[in-house]
Amino acid sequence: MADVTNAGRNGSRRGWASLLLVAGIALAGCSTSTDMVGDFSRIDTAQGSQENIASLTAVIQRTPDDPEAYNIRGAAYGRAGQYREALKDFNQAITLDPRSYRAYANRALIHRYVGDNTQALADYNQAIALNPNYDSAYVGRGELYRLAGRSTEAFQDFERAIQLDTTDPRAFHRRGLLYQASGQHQFAIEDFAKAISLAPNQPYGYNGRGLSYLALGDDENAFTDFNTAIRLDDSIAESWANQALVYERRGEMDKASRSYSRALQLDPNYGPAREGIGRTGRASA
Repeated sequence: MADVTNAGRNGSRRGWASLLLVAGIALAGCSTSTDMVGDFSRIDTAQGSQENIASLTAVIQRTPDDPEAYNIRGAAYGRAGQYREALKDFNQAITLDPRSYRAYANRALIHRYVGDNTQALADYNQAIALNPNYDSAYVGRGELYRLAGRSTEAFQDFERAIQLDTTDPRAFHRRGLLYQASGQHQFAIEDFAKAISLAPNQPYGYNGRGLSYLALGDDENAFTDFNTAIRLDDSIAESWANQALVYERRGEMDKASRSYSRALQLDPNYGPAREGIGRTGRASA
């Protein structure tokens, strides 16, 4: 297993590209989720309810030349899944203030959600050009790179956000995923723990850390983390499949089958659960 020296972890992590093993970890096909915290929680505190949108619309009617008013309402539209309306508002915010790096980063997120990754990347680049210290833009661009398989660039962006003292748990969670994929599980565990400390009520950090514990043979801590993930949100198929994996390793096949079956009830297309059912000999409910 490749390692990173302490000096490398505190500095630029030279040689990262040679350390990253894209193949990932072999844990019965289980993998950590790609999403941990709603991205719009990093944009604005407004919720995407119709009441809030109506209230924000009233603000815009009173101050139609205020770019931040459009930026905030765009975030609310984004939370509500009204991406077309969100794009209109971010476009207007940028028209009124071409140096609004937040509006560029917010619009990039919408472009990513609708599948326009080229424009998303351009907007993240512009946000960073306008404000090289904007941590959220590095986190967003890093996730874009990670999902595109550009792992070295993703790592560099998450690293930069962390160097900027970000409090965004996604930076640590996503860097943890990259460490995990390279087999550097102790570093991954540290990053997942930091993500958990920043977002203790989100299950994804626990699932990620649990898988790295499993890779290191620490089944008890892994089991605790997977159970915590289920307690926090019992609607995530991955958490149940991860729990089942521990049962399976213990030889408790009936319990494993029940957990795999629950995972398939939540997501009939979840491959690790379907494979687990095949190994433990119980048809899904």
